[in-house]
Amino acid sequence: MSAMLSTAIIIERTSIRLGGAERSVSELAQELKAQGVDAHILAAAGKPSENVTILCSQQDHQRTSLKTFEAAIEQHLSQRHYDIIHSTLPLGGTDIYQPRGGSFKEAMLQNAASYSNPWVRLWKAKSHFLNFRRTAFLRAEARLCDDNQQTMIAALSDYVKQQFVRHYHLPESRIAVIANGINPNRPADPQKSQAFRREILNQVPAAIRDKAIVLFFAATNFRLKGLREAIIALSKAIELCPQCPAVIVAAGSNKISAYQRLAGQYHVGDRILFYGPQQETATAMTACDAAILPSWYDPCSRFILEALAAGKPVITTALNGASEQYEAGRHGFIVQSPSDIAAMAKSIADLANPDTIQRLAGNILADGLKERVSITRHVRQLLDLYGMIIERKKGRHG
Repeated sequence: MSAMLSTAIIIERTSIRLGGAERSVSELAQELKAQGVDAHILAAAGKPSENVTILCSQQDHQRTSLKTFEAAIEQHLSQRHYDIIHSTLPLGGTDIYQPRGGSFKEAMLQNAASYSNPWVRLWKAKSHFLNFRRTAFLRAEARLCDDNQQTMIAALSDYVKQQFVRHYHLPESRIAVIANGINPNRPADPQKSQAFRREILNQVPAAIRDKAIVLFFAATNFRLKGLREAIIALSKAIELCPQCPAVIVAAGSNKISAYQRLAGQYHVGDRILFYGPQQETATAMTACDAAILPSWYDPCSRFILEALAAGKPVITTALNGASEQYEAGRHGFIVQSPSDIAAMAKSIADLANPDTIQRLAGNILADGLKERVSITRHVRQLLDLYGMIIERKKGRHG
């Protein structure tokens, strides 16, 4: 791939504090540059820099409408050429659409499914059109998938690919599966990690303190990522195996009172520890033995990829595209749905064994999962797609 290749990466906002999509795009741009590409981020809002252009700065304190941002993008592209237009939003005229959150339609459906109250589930499933912003994105995504579009879909997992095939009847020729990637070398502070583990163990029941298996759960949306189901499954795992020493550490900025009550109701209040957002995720991950994320919806969770990169066994669901990056029973466990509490409880009970932890962690290292989940591998595959698109453009204009 030529060092002169230029690409514009389009995202709504640039602050990595907002979530995984923003951090992913930041790491993507850095790695593209490391591999010889002139990568430039175009955003509606955020902080401008040498390689970041903010197109709707007057909208900083409110969400920019898709129509406004699309017009700003069009104006910018009329003045500056890029070899590849790579968008995380469903904008017309782009070369690649890489939906960091998967398809909007699937996200809506699974968000509704994550509510435990059946009446709330029904209401959420039927009323999504009342959110005009979300509906605008949904319609734009449908237009992008029309037969006359040239835009390629870069799916973060096969799970995302199947969403576009199922919901939009998109031909597979327009979809490239390029599994999500993360920076696998984020440093962990050993002293802070040890202190964090001591803090955790000081809060768990004395009877399991010396043999506790600490499962790390981190999310910005506890409901969607299955914390309720994880709590119930932990209770069932202890019923299944009374000697089960599993403890769940839940990190995130969510309100915790309802989850604390649930943990008390299921008699695991002393096995569920709540922490706020962890700025040094690698340090917190190092302090724990494994990761758990029984998600109702995840295109390809960074959290699970980061756990695998750290050599930690994982439990997640088939509704998380990251489950495609490891082998069930060899590197961790995969439950078909968060609603399958029995299967999740068995996975927790099986994992809460030092020998199992050691065996799975050894397999993760031996099988090179750190490289498999890396942003370097992700970008290499992405550059192959860039090259194919450029050759296709030459064919059309040649």
